[in-house]
Amino acid sequence: MSQQHSAAPAPTSAVATVSERHDWWRDAVIYQVYPRSFADSNGDGMGDLEGVRTRLPYLRDLGVDAVWLSPFYASPQADAGYDVADYRAVDPMFGTLLDADALIRDAHALGLRIIVDLVPNHSSDQYEWFRRALAEGPGSPSRDRYHFRPGKGKNGELPPNDWESIFGGPAWTRVTEPDGTPGEWYLHLFAPEQPDFNWEHPAVGDEFRSILRFWLDMGVDGFRIDVAHGMVKAEGLPDLGSHEQLKLLGNDVMPFFDQDGVHEIYRQWRRILDEYSGERIFVAEAWTPTVERTANYVRPDELHQAFNFQYLSTHWDAEELRTVIDRTLDAMRPVGAPATWVLSNHDVTRHATRFANPAGLGTQIRRAGDRALGLRRARAATLLMLALPGSAYVYQGEELGLPDVVDLPDEVRQDPAYFRGAGQDGFRDGCRVPIPWTREGSSYGFGDGGSWLPQPAGWGELSVEAQTGTPGSTLELYREALAVRRSTADLGAGDAVEWLRAPEGVVAFRRGEFVCVANTTGESVAVPAYGRVLLASGEITEAGGEAKVPADTTVWWTTG
Repeated sequence: MSQQHSAAPAPTSAVATVSERHDWWRDAVIYQVYPRSFADSNGDGMGDLEGVRTRLPYLRDLGVDAVWLSPFYASPQADAGYDVADYRAVDPMFGTLLDADALIRDAHALGLRIIVDLVPNHSSDQYEWFRRALAEGPGSPSRDRYHFRPGKGKNGELPPNDWESIFGGPAWTRVTEPDGTPGEWYLHLFAPEQPDFNWEHPAVGDEFRSILRFWLDMGVDGFRIDVAHGMVKAEGLPDLGSHEQLKLLGNDVMPFFDQDGVHEIYRQWRRILDEYSGERIFVAEAWTPTVERTANYVRPDELHQAFNFQYLSTHWDAEELRTVIDRTLDAMRPVGAPATWVLSNHDVTRHATRFANPAGLGTQIRRAGDRALGLRRARAATLLMLALPGSAYVYQGEELGLPDVVDLPDEVRQDPAYFRGAGQDGFRDGCRVPIPWTREGSSYGFGDGGSWLPQPAGWGELSVEAQTGTPGSTLELYREALAVRRSTADLGAGDAVEWLRAPEGVVAFRRGEFVCVANTTGESVAVPAYGRVLLASGEITEAGGEAKVPADTTVWWTTG
């Protein structure tokens, strides 16, 4: 294990400097930072914690409430840090524990909260427990902390069951035993370098309760739980009985995902979190068949929020949007949890590119499409999302209107799924290209030493520098939208909308004295001028009590 543990700073009290707004998470706007692509402080081409720290004032001025950091733990980086070798250490490429402490303290002083990733479904194959399990051989207690099984077939040459990896191929890898012979198989629902923990073993639960306390004592304000629907597997690890299992994800409860046993784990964790002051929170990354099953994760004694992937996957279509909004609010209301809304993250094609293409291509797209159309729809979708009741998530760079980089050369790609057949499409690198801060420079202000993924020509014209103070820019639209959202009493928390009559292809709803109208069609539409315009994603005209809303445009009004 890393020696960085000895450098752990004393528990911080800086959380007290963060606004103690009650239930802040119910209407929070949370900004996702992908550390390796946000800001590079030392010129090695890789973003780091000190880089994030220097850019915290930008995030404060943007108007977000909290920052979620994707993994920065010690890791061989087989899956961009989601293969953790030490949960209590910072990977040297990102800095040290002292850098993490300084970042947390500075964020709190600026009124920002910090949420960190937690990866409990699997570890790295370099994690001390797994290395010990390999060295000690079959039947050892260390192997019980993972899913080791003898293979099927005459000589154990076949995997123990038919489960497939999310990254492609079988979900099992056979090990060579200490005596050099082919031996048992271990389960990995993702890359072979990411063996799944056996959560039936009490040591696993003990370890993660300790990890939670370590970071809570450091002052973090919450955890985003990676693969929150994983961890618990169906008893006996039964065969699924089908191939192309990825096509079933999100449609059925799988024997390795969304098992009811995960909920007792989260009840234990919630009791720990509630011991700490400052309203710390849990956020679930839970891919479930329905939003109703997602609601199981956010019951009052479990987690606080769960990502709304059903909304992220919805097309730019008024009827589909109304349906998923209603289902989301209806599912969350009985458990008293806020809805969450998200359009992009580090695993899917940026929505400015998704919306630039025809519907039905999925969430990983390798076509640029009509970029002007995509940006127009992305801006409109953002205002719609920020008008809905609950909490919203913003992925770094979407406030700049960044498209996905769809033409990265194959030789620079680093997504592990890209190198495995029959798995995910493997084009997540396109949304992970380092973001531009300045018009010029070796990496447009990302750092002094280039960037770990190549940035496209023209990236500088989308930069923070280019858009700051530019009327109508996407960055200024986000800044204004977040300021209006924060200052408007009828926006933010809540659990319902009042739908208004509207032309076909138009989403229109009221929340108190606030009205939102989103035109998802390709033509201008006439709607009532509901009052004073607060904000619009495009140019609108008003005359005679009517407003002409252009194609793919959202408008906010106040009737007060």
